[in-house]
Amino acid sequence: MIAVAGASGQLGHLVVDALLNLVPANQIVAAVRTVAKADDLKAKGVEVRHADYTQPDTLKAAFAGVDKLLLISSDQVGQRFPQHKAVIDAAKAAGVQLLAYTSILRADSSPLVLAEEHIATENYIAESGIPAVLLRNGWYSENYTMGVASAVEHGAVFGCAGDARLATATRQDYAEAAAKVLTLDNQAGKVYELAGDEAFTLTQFAQAIADASGKAVEYRNLSEADYVGLLEQVGVPGPFAAVLGNSETGAAKGGLFDDGHQLSALIGRTTTPIADSIKAVL
Repeated sequence: MIAVAGASGQLGHLVVDALLNLVPANQIVAAVRTVAKADDLKAKGVEVRHADYTQPDTLKAAFAGVDKLLLISSDQVGQRFPQHKAVIDAAKAAGVQLLAYTSILRADSSPLVLAEEHIATENYIAESGIPAVLLRNGWYSENYTMGVASAVEHGAVFGCAGDARLATATRQDYAEAAAKVLTLDNQAGKVYELAGDEAFTLTQFAQAIADASGKAVEYRNLSEADYVGLLEQVGVPGPFAAVLGNSETGAAKGGLFDDGHQLSALIGRTTTPIADSIKAVL
């Protein structure tokens, strides 16, 4: 049995869909916080179980009989580690034989503040003794393409990444990789540094939006403080705006670039080009 924790989320749902192309539905468990949100998976023959990272009592039962478990990192920045710890403890108690964890690209050397909770989780997994494989995901293309409409409207992409090279890939790309690893043998102890094949700068990103939309779009590089301030002006909560600003600055230090092509090797195709993601949004 293969379980996906966080299966009703944006990445988790795609992982389950990818698994359905590789193994029978009755071998998949979708562990979700809100069972009603997984009705479509249940209709496909997937077993849906209640599993809330913030309610440890729900987790051990959710993982009963599971051989391999994918722990998709929580989206609650600042609260991730205690939630991940609860999942890891429950996985150990349930006798899970392989734990896969979605970490961050080169977590052990990343300049991004986001890496701190991922490193804490990786260390705790190692201390737990559960055989594990680390899926160190780079940035999602969607982190940028969600702002395409605004960029077209205002004629600009804003950031503080300078000329950083961003090796992004889509959630679909990362989901297919996770599903593949969960179905392969002898994965314990492996660490995958996963990123897109084609890196781009935000200047190139802005030009790609212009090319696809027919509208003039430029990249405006700000200081980190000014960029964080802009995010706050448009409604991003202060603490998360600070994280986003730090991530862009970290990208300028190489934190979101990798040219190892491990992601495309896993999924058996090139990763989705950012131009294709932009066109899909438009």
